[in-house]
Amino acid sequence: MNIIPRHFLRMAKWARHPPGAKRVKLVLAVIAIALAIWGLERVFGTPEWMRIDSTPKGRINR
Repeated sequence: MNIIPRHFLRMAKWARHPPGAKRVKLVLAVIAIALAIWGLERVFGTPEWMRIDSTPKGRINR
């Protein structure tokens, strides 16, 4: 069974017809923003309202 995964086909298409400069800049900007948010969470931690507390069997802690 010789099935080529879809992402290999997409990579081949991008190699033949690379995206424009604006799209590359957009993708890099999105990756940079995501890494910046991840870095801030690692340095300062997450806010209390974002933390998930373990609750017993679907009960809500009050």
